Amino acid sequence: MIAAQAALETRMLLRHGEQLLLTVVIPTLVLVLFSVVEIVDVPVATAGGEGARVDFLAPGVLALAVLSTAFTGQAISTGFERRYGVLKRLGASPLPRWALMAAKTCAVLVTELLQVLLLTAVAFGLGWSPQGGWLAAVLLLVAGTAAFSGLGLLMAGTLRAEATLAGANLLFILLLVGGGVIVPLSRFPGPVQAVLELLPVSALSDGLRQVLQHGAGLPWADLGVLAVWAVVGLGAAARFFRWE
Repeated sequence: MIAAQAALETRMLLRHGEQLLLTVVIPTLVLVLFSVVEIVDVPVATAGGEGARVDFLAPGVLALAVLSTAFTGQAISTGFERRYGVLKRLGASPLPRWALMAAKTCAVLVTELLQVLLLTAVAFGLGWSPQGGWLAAVLLLVAGTAAFSGLGLLMAGTLRAEATLAGANLLFILLLVGGGVIVPLSRFPGPVQAVLELLPVSALSDGLRQVLQHGAGLPWADLGVLAVWAVVGLGAAARFFRWE
């Protein structure tokens, strides 16, 4: 039942034009545009060149992809499913509610896998040269998915659908600018930077850069930040989520 529902959720997600714009088109455009055009000064390991810029930008855009799917897209879709009574009807079906959440999580993971494959191919085409191990990167992506999923479900299960739509899109834009995705956190004042470093998207983008740009091992501090957000978000979602 979980596999069947997950396949349905994935097909619905991939057929949704607005969701595809958010999860696929925007991250790809951000990666290409900011890699080939010097709109923002980014720290690079080598002098100039598109390849050097994409080395900094690719990990941040991977974090953006997780944010767009696990948080923004999931919050909006689940919020409107709750409003229109879809969740109520599914909750009354033989499919247990925990299995429905598991199916939604599987759909998010499948979508993220497609995103990562696409963005990785585009980044390689732009001259990306990842340095670190992919296992550490995968662990960070999974932890980021758990953190953003909890926050997205918490928003969808407690706010009206219209408020979720507005809030999720606003947070997406704010985190795109202030989460270290394309603008280095070092550009912000010290006190602001210290706060921004505690955000899940900042921890995910910084951790991925430590691994994929600098060849470091698993960044435990960033992983710890993501784990805290995951526990808090998923715990709060489980406690306060309203199905009707």
